Amino acid sequence: MVQIVAHRGSSGDRPENTLPAFAEAVRVKADIIELDVHLSKDGHLIVMHDETVDRTTNGKGRICDKTLTELKELNAGSWFSEDYAATKVPTLKEVLDLLAAKSYRGILTIELKTDHYEYQGIEKKVSELLASQSWPFTHWYCSFNVDTLDRLYAIEPQATFDFIMGKSEAKPPLALSRPYIEGIHPAYEWVKKHEEQIADYPIAIRPWTVDTEAEIRHCLAVGVTGIITNFPERVREVQRKVQEEAH
Repeated sequence: MVQIVAHRGSSGDRPENTLPAFAEAVRVKADIIELDVHLSKDGHLIVMHDETVDRTTNGKGRICDKTLTELKELNAGSWFSEDYAATKVPTLKEVLDLLAAKSYRGILTIELKTDHYEYQGIEKKVSELLASQSWPFTHWYCSFNVDTLDRLYAIEPQATFDFIMGKSEAKPPLALSRPYIEGIHPAYEWVKKHEEQIADYPIAIRPWTVDTEAEIRHCLAVGVTGIITNFPERVREVQRKVQEEAH
């Protein structure tokens, strides 16, 4: 069965990278939940996609220039819907605790957002947090920055690692040159160009971001390993339809 990856949580239905989005991803039984991590000015692990808070909060400026207290003052939900006006920017620890409280037993894939800022020491901080207690879920790592993956592999060689490809990348040479990298996350456009090779590819393929029924059906047909989507419940519904049509 193709893995359903909830991109920034169930981000088509809830404000992305927030506790409501992750709670919804658990509710719809996403196989994998994906999130993004940065470092605040005072060294806290912050869950947000962009390097700045501008797009998904009522604030402005870079995460790395703000303390946790300043980030916690922001409204992280109203940009999506006023129903989420009380939603705050979460720390990675808060997300881990939420998933544990909900007994999530799938996979959490953590993207370290080091492709613009290196965030000195972020790899060690993330790994230490995950090692600080036992969790009911498995964790994986992914990044656009292969140096980050190398550093994580040196710390945690038993973990699973995926390399994220940019939209302009035709081939994943960096991923294929590192035996520890288990899979790639190409843009969906890459799948359309390489669909005949996918079934024979030596590593897992989990394309992003696959949201329409036509795109979902196409990915299911060509045999990708997983589908990274803002609408995990929709992917589940299309999977059911495809199975019913086959009988």
